[in-house]
Amino acid sequence: MHSLIGTYNCKVDAKGRMMIPAGMKKQLMPILESGFVLRRSVFQKCLELYPMAEWQLLMQKMNKLNRFKKKNNDFIRRFSAGARVVEVDANGRLLIPKDLTLFASISKDVVISPSINIIEIWDKTLYEQVIDDAALDFADLAEDVMGQDDDDVS
Repeated sequence: MHSLIGTYNCKVDAKGRMMIPAGMKKQLMPILESGFVLRRSVFQKCLELYPMAEWQLLMQKMNKLNRFKKKNNDFIRRFSAGARVVEVDANGRLLIPKDLTLFASISKDVVISPSINIIEIWDKTLYEQVIDDAALDFADLAEDVMGQDDDDVS
């Protein structure tokens, strides 16, 4: 799958349904029929929406873990906790289950933000806090993650 582009503000209705914005829906069009998996993020208080093909690739990788090691079983159990198969309905809405809404503190205003091949779904206030907090360290983080050593230059 290609990388997704664009951060969008959305609303969640009283039933937990979120309208997928037209710009994101257009990018997802080729994979809408396959469905998605929605789960808790490991590192942040947000949700992660995996296109089914991406989820299957991840599950293939996890299936290679030795199940006779306790830490592997514990990881698989915790990683999978609360994961749900979800679909975008005919009206372009995604239903967010109540337990996942509670985990991510989602109320009415949300932000959906791509993370290369998956989509993060955030409560708008939490998203803005994380972005503001990270802004101070972003230059150092960018250098650590993407910077090249001068020794590698030919």
